[in-house]
Amino acid sequence: MSVLWVLVGFSILVAAGFLAAYIWAVRSGQYDDKYTPSVRILFEDRNNSANIDESERTEGSEEDGDAEDPVR
Repeated sequence: MSVLWVLVGFSILVAAGFLAAYIWAVRSGQYDDKYTPSVRILFEDRNNSANIDESERTEGSEEDGDAEDPVR
């Protein structure tokens, strides 16, 4: 039974060590993402562009009967 108390104490000590390491990493900036914000503008948001293209296509085709479809 005394071995159980030793193991519980050791596991609490290890958990406290991992918590301290995590807090240190967060405070020192290990999780700061400096690359993604600079290239986010280069990636296309396909959902918004598809909705915009669809609305432009339907508006243009109603007004101008012989306009070419820009998607084809």
